[in-house]
Amino acid sequence: MSTSLLYHGFGIREIDYVKTDYSDAQVTFWAESRRNRFVCATCGSRHVSLKGQKQRRFRALPIGKKRVEIVYSVPRLQCHECGALRQAKVPFADPYQRHTRGFERYILDLCGCMSMQDVANHFDVNWDTVKSIQKRYLQRHFSKPRLKDLRRIAVDEIAVAKGHTYVTVVLDLDSGAVVFVGDGKGSDALHPFWKRLNASRAKIEAVAMDMSPAYREAVRTNLPKAFIVFDRFHVMKLFNDRLSHFRRELYSQMKDKTERDVLKGIRWLLLKNPENLNDEKNERERLDEALDFNQPLETAYYMKDSLRLFWECQTFVEAKRFLDQWIAEAKASDVRMLYGMAKTLERHRDGLLNYYRFPISTAPLEGTNNKIKTMKRQAYGFRDQEFFKLKIMAIHQCRYSFTG
Repeated sequence: MSTSLLYHGFGIREIDYVKTDYSDAQVTFWAESRRNRFVCATCGSRHVSLKGQKQRRFRALPIGKKRVEIVYSVPRLQCHECGALRQAKVPFADPYQRHTRGFERYILDLCGCMSMQDVANHFDVNWDTVKSIQKRYLQRHFSKPRLKDLRRIAVDEIAVAKGHTYVTVVLDLDSGAVVFVGDGKGSDALHPFWKRLNASRAKIEAVAMDMSPAYREAVRTNLPKAFIVFDRFHVMKLFNDRLSHFRRELYSQMKDKTERDVLKGIRWLLLKNPENLNDEKNERERLDEALDFNQPLETAYYMKDSLRLFWECQTFVEAKRFLDQWIAEAKASDVRMLYGMAKTLERHRDGLLNYYRFPISTAPLEGTNNKIKTMKRQAYGFRDQEFFKLKIMAIHQCRYSFTG
């Protein structure tokens, strides 16, 4: 046996092979450092003296199903340049670790197609060992993403646990990568992001977001030159919520049982787009009956359907004309719910029209949020909040069908 096996088979360099021990379930390689490679771990000087050695055992890549360990004599060096007395760096392992870098890489590769528990069982190691390897990898590559090239971003919060526990996620709309995960929701959650963004001197052009006053004020304060684009999904969701509440109000005001039965059970029909109604289940017929029965509800429903056309305009001027006309018609409808919606859109008019300057939305971020929920569900939750954030930062490199 020679040093060649350790070099070519395990990628271990700058050491001398000593011997090999075999047992039924394990192979142990004994090795030591080359004296002409002694270097001070503090200053890098070669002007050092050997002050003893300490044997350490490192887990290496397995051979078949046999466990492989490397017993390495780590030299303790006295530096004549800086005066430091400490152990030399291990050439094939990271500081304070008990496994080789090749072993780490193999575990990381398997984590891409297996759960961490499966990987731990495969190598007969502790689950925390696999987690720590993955966490250190994520910290090196994703803890501080490059922000200088950011141009268009999306901001939204996601519930991650019961009890109104949220994280705020910022997504780069050009690359699809998550660039920030903050604790909680609202403007306070974004303070660390603004600090890093200002240091990076990034030139943000547009921000896609919902109509949250906290996010809107935070963006205007920290990115005064960026265009705020209100997301279509959140606008229509707001309208649907108000329409559902309006139906409940009408239902509660009716005294006759026949009248109440007409409005009963049509909530989801009101929220569906007309093209999605199922004729085989008589959904269109039931909806038409309810709308014919109640004029204010009919007006609100068709105004909702009309608002969808705002995002199908061809030019900024056409969109501006359409929005102004819709707001005017809603105010003149004598329906209190529509009047309130018109006032809301009027206050957010610039953010709606900015869609025709930057046609972006939070749709990619909503897709990322679904992947986060899938990851959290398959992991049965995360005890380590920092590890959870790092997994979110790297989620753009994961497949939608998670392992485990």
